[in-house]
Amino acid sequence: MTETDTDAATDFDIEQWHEELEAKRAEKDEFFAEHPQSPIPPEERDGFGGLDYFDPAPDYRVTATATVHDDPEVVLMDTTTGREMRYLRTVTLAFDLEREDDDLEDAALELAAYQQERPKGDQSAEPLFVPFRDKTTGQQSYEGGRYMELAPDREIEDGDALVVDFNLAYTPFCAYSETFDCPLPPEENWLEVAIPAGEQFE
Repeated sequence: MTETDTDAATDFDIEQWHEELEAKRAEKDEFFAEHPQSPIPPEERDGFGGLDYFDPAPDYRVTATATVHDDPEVVLMDTTTGREMRYLRTVTLAFDLEREDDDLEDAALELAAYQQERPKGDQSAEPLFVPFRDKTTGQQSYEGGRYMELAPDREIEDGDALVVDFNLAYTPFCAYSETFDCPLPPEENWLEVAIPAGEQFE
């Protein structure tokens, strides 16, 4: 789950963040290795040695400004099996990516956040879904893109600040088994920068 506590943008304990990130990664590795619902095929679990990750990178934990779409548009996302899934573009997240490497310029970026279209009257809350591609896609990370989820503790309003931690970006289950069908990030969420944070996949 991606952190969305706006206070965390100013009150950030990097050591605690690092410990919590490593704990989440260890927990996920255990799930993949042992849980019956693991996407790793049963015959391959004995040889599973853990997921590959980029090193923890605080620079890729950013604060995004939310623009809420009161009348969200339908976005059709292709899936890995050739189907289409209907999502609503409910929020746009704008953020600056500040990078300390002298060879990299800071970047002003946007990502759309979606919720799956539901029947009218269904008001059940669900996390915001943020699929994306970046310059690591197909090289250091999965060719079908990666996902993040945001779970705000209240209804998002225009101008809200949300913490988006790319260190929690994960590979969809369809990368590990063809039994899963996963939506592919739409072109509006293709970032023209590398995001070397989160899960790797080769």
